[in-house]
Amino acid sequence: AVIFCFPCPHRGSPVFLGRLTGNEPLTILPLTSEMEEAAVKAHYKVCDRLKLEKKQRRMCRRDPGVAETLMEAISMSALECQYQFRFERWNCTLEGRYRASLLKRGFKETAFLYAISSAGLTHAMAKACSAGRMERCTCDEAPDLENREAWQWGGCGDNLKYSNKFVKEFLGRKPNKDLRARVDFHNNLVGMKVIKAGVETTCKCHGVSGSCTVRTCWRQLSPFHEIGKQLKQKYETSLKVGSTTNEATGEGDISPPKKSIPGHSDQIPRTTDLVYIDDSPSFCLMSRYSPGTSGRKCYKDKNCDSICCGRGHNTQSRVVTRPCQCQVRWCCYVECKQCTQREEVYTCKD
Repeated sequence: AVIFCFPCPHRGSPVFLGRLTGNEPLTILPLTSEMEEAAVKAHYKVCDRLKLEKKQRRMCRRDPGVAETLMEAISMSALECQYQFRFERWNCTLEGRYRASLLKRGFKETAFLYAISSAGLTHAMAKACSAGRMERCTCDEAPDLENREAWQWGGCGDNLKYSNKFVKEFLGRKPNKDLRARVDFHNNLVGMKVIKAGVETTCKCHGVSGSCTVRTCWRQLSPFHEIGKQLKQKYETSLKVGSTTNEATGEGDISPPKKSIPGHSDQIPRTTDLVYIDDSPSFCLMSRYSPGTSGRKCYKDKNCDSICCGRGHNTQSRVVTRPCQCQVRWCCYVECKQCTQREEVYTCKD
């Protein structure tokens, strides 16, 4: 017997349709009102658990696919952040109290978090549309795709147009006066712009004997790992900013700091630059912002001096066993030997 499951709520209990023989057409198995109600309640619970603002919670609830997409975006963004900073003093530690403290300050690390989060949501939403997980959007129909005679629109492109519209509404309008709010808004847009810049047109050929008489093309987002890499580069060149007020409109604007700061550029930030307002702590010792680097694993000739902040490192020798000399066997498995070797592990001193 086969157990069919209505699209299961994230981390919730699946709504089972019962035990079937596997031969019944699914059209004869409509959801009962009780099942629909249970699915909606589970969807609402996810939205409530995310602790969203009132407008964001309303947007989350209006389409069952949004909650799942938000959870996916959060997970994807956090994992990419941890990957990009794995060799650095701040390794994107996001446990509750550290994350909360970081988000209260305008560090360059905070700038990266805002950018990677908005990029993650934009990416996940566009993919969710093309995957058919959303009720309010589908594939990108790309009306502006280059219309050559030999091209024919086809495939299922990632719907960046809907995604951008959703994320801009979800994150809110540009604030007028508060510098920190304007900086956060700016960094959110940087994340979205990196996604847009990475859109590529992918084509497949169709024709007799491999000829390319017709090409089916669609637009596809860059892998999220590539987005993370680009945002990490922007983090490295991020600019410290201050605030000015437009006398005509009374609105605030982001500008270089009024006082020249040694080691900082007076360059006017572009719309694609990450910006911050507070100098970052060293992250060497435990604080409200990170657990410090005591006991952190490092790589002797790569980053031990930097990560250990001059305290030195301990060296431990251990024996590990790993698969080796692997060969593919017909059909269809890989056969490996087990090799034992001694390796040294380096960790920062207290």
